[in-house]
Amino acid sequence: MYAQRTTAATITATTPAAAATPALLGHLAVHLLGLSVLIPWTHLRGHGVWPLLAASWDSEWYADIAERGYASLRSLAFFPLQPLLVRGADQALPGPFPGPAALGLLLAVAASFVAAWGIFAVGNHLHGRRTGTLLAVLWSAHPVALVQWMGYTESLFTALAAWTLYAVLTGRWLTAATLACLAGLTRPTGIAVAAAVMAAACFGSGGSGSSGSGGGSGGSGGNASSGTARPHSALLAGLIAPLGWLSYVGWVGLRLGRWDGYLSVQRHWNNAWDGGASTLREMRGLLVYSAAPPLFPVLVTGVLAASAVLFALCVAGRQPLPLLVFSAVMLLIVLGTDGVYFPRARFLLPAFPLLLPVAVALARARVTTAVLVVGGAALFSAYLGGYMTLVWPGAP
Repeated sequence: MYAQRTTAATITATTPAAAATPALLGHLAVHLLGLSVLIPWTHLRGHGVWPLLAASWDSEWYADIAERGYASLRSLAFFPLQPLLVRGADQALPGPFPGPAALGLLLAVAASFVAAWGIFAVGNHLHGRRTGTLLAVLWSAHPVALVQWMGYTESLFTALAAWTLYAVLTGRWLTAATLACLAGLTRPTGIAVAAAVMAAACFGSGGSGSSGSGGGSGGSGGNASSGTARPHSALLAGLIAPLGWLSYVGWVGLRLGRWDGYLSVQRHWNNAWDGGASTLREMRGLLVYSAAPPLFPVLVTGVLAASAVLFALCVAGRQPLPLLVFSAVMLLIVLGTDGVYFPRARFLLPAFPLLLPVAVALARARVTTAVLVVGGAALFSAYLGGYMTLVWPGAP
């Protein structure tokens, strides 16, 4: 059950950084495997690896915003934290440097390790080191995991989300609120991180403030006393958490002179809430009416369907409330919005708590079973990384 916790002795035996070493090495190994497939495939297709990872699709938008600011209406769809970090690094570094695109890629790679560490921390806190390691490596072997090492914001957002959730689970309310604000400045789905903090603050499902076992049991996944341990900090965190997201959405509204300014920008990208009608329509077209559906959209459909099933398992397993709220809001946004269909597997990449039931099951299985499952996932991810960037004509 998700209420199971690690013992204090397990956690204090090593420092968090040292305990996370296998997870970080696994993350590195999975991505090196992906590059070992991508690099020769790229050369066979007559492309360069660096521009493919650093300056394609959304990476170009972020690099352009870092260099020139929000110069067009459509650019306002992209949240500002990553371009601000890239611009700051570009101005702070002495001497010539390859520029915003390269810096964006380096930021994504570095953030992916911070994300893997945070994911490990959540899994370790709830179920022990083995589960934490498997959870981080499974995230690294996601079907569209190559995006983690592209000039996109998924790695940065996942890092902020993972450490926010860990801070909530361990009762670090103001840290959680600060990180949630930053997540809200990173992606539109940052509101899911804020919602997780607010739910924990309102219903007392955060941690007790210790960095260890989390103590407690029961369906909420937190201490029985956690709702009253630091009520003022929890309330303040709930108020602060959405301010990052609200500040950017509000700024866009002021800039455009309309209260729904950000929604109007999204409509220029053909994105609007429709309750999931377009998602179901796309799935039906691919799986029922298409005689030869393309591989990548079929894979996306599989990821979306699997995510819904995994969420049901998370609920049945009594996952802690902050994790459930985060995953639920992510699913509502991704599945309930129309627009372009094929990036939706990428949009769900930060929803790592959905993988926790798999990590728990593999942690209890034989070592050979875990190795075969994780190894198979890594191999498939390596292949799909090349396919989605070199064969599939659309964005990942």
